[in-house]
Amino acid sequence: MGNICRSPTAEGVMRHRLAQAGLAERVSVDSAGTHNFHPGKAPDSRTQHHAALRGYDLSPLRARPLTEHDFEHHDLILTMDWDNQSLT
Repeated sequence: MGNICRSPTAEGVMRHRLAQAGLAERVSVDSAGTHNFHPGKAPDSRTQHHAALRGYDLSPLRARPLTEHDFEHHDLILTMDWDNQSLT
């Protein structure tokens, strides 16, 4: 919901996998929260720690809320659970 745990983790993993597949320049990936709880904040330190243990760097990511622009700009928007989907 606040874009500091699950969403940035998914973004970081996806960016990593796309880079491994040589597709980083062809696919745009972003994450956003359904609530504006933590604008501009880095992912939670525990999230970053566990991601780093698995080889994923989340440090450049910053929280932001979902906006109308996202629905206009992106071809696919995924939610992490039914509660977040009901808000989109």
